[in-house]
Amino acid sequence: MAEELTKVTVADFKALKGKRPITMITAYDYPTALLVDRAGLDSILVGDSMAMVMLGYDNTLAVTLDEMLHHCRAVARGARRPLLIGDMPFLSFGVSESESVHNAGRFLKEAGMDAVKVEGGERMASTIAAMVHAGIPVLGHVGLTPQTASSLGGFKVQGRNEETARRLLADAKALEEAGCFGIVLEAIPDRLAELITQRVSIPTIGIGAGNQTDGQVLVLHDALGLFDRFSPKFAKRYANLTQIIVEALSQYRREVEERTFPGAEHSYSIKDEVLRRLS
Repeated sequence: MAEELTKVTVADFKALKGKRPITMITAYDYPTALLVDRAGLDSILVGDSMAMVMLGYDNTLAVTLDEMLHHCRAVARGARRPLLIGDMPFLSFGVSESESVHNAGRFLKEAGMDAVKVEGGERMASTIAAMVHAGIPVLGHVGLTPQTASSLGGFKVQGRNEETARRLLADAKALEEAGCFGIVLEAIPDRLAELITQRVSIPTIGIGAGNQTDGQVLVLHDALGLFDRFSPKFAKRYANLTQIIVEALSQYRREVEERTFPGAEHSYSIKDEVLRRLS
């Protein structure tokens, strides 16, 4: 068990740039948030990936703001130390500036988050600046942005040619200038991610962006082998809990069918004389 430490703040997160890699993982409920807390990671992202790995949707677009807030509240009850970041779902931002700021504020005011994550580069800079001006810390997200994947040509690596690489550099700088405290770089070439990391003063968090970013994030269900509909190239499986859980549940089924569970050690007793009086 990790030693109990003080709460990670946005300032702490930013100060880690250039000192050591930042650790981040997703979580979506109370029990897994407890485990991440005990493992000593720096940050939890309550990602809109919840749509697929927890709610069974085909993509991230279907998850609602209320669903995100519901799961954020559960995570906030379980994790005390990590910096908590709520992912703003599709159409909860970017439609109007005032609505975007209001919705972002709900993550802090109602759901116990420390910050929000917003997808998009230069086109979202003014909206993000308004959020920051309202006192809402924002983690940016560029590269492969799943909420707009269809406009990017699908779920594929971004920034492989000069034009798109320059756009990603411009996006990262725009987010820095808008006041983001960090930027997620998803599915971009490792050397481009390294260049962006050198060009901005705020931490970069990679997912499919090589190991020279300021930190890394993974989807918890990918890391623990709890989601097998597909596995991105950049995901590393640190355990195969699906197999362990299926085996455990199968053993439970067999023991119930064979009447070996519950055993005497799982049962409550009654005196013989009480039973005789009931006969």
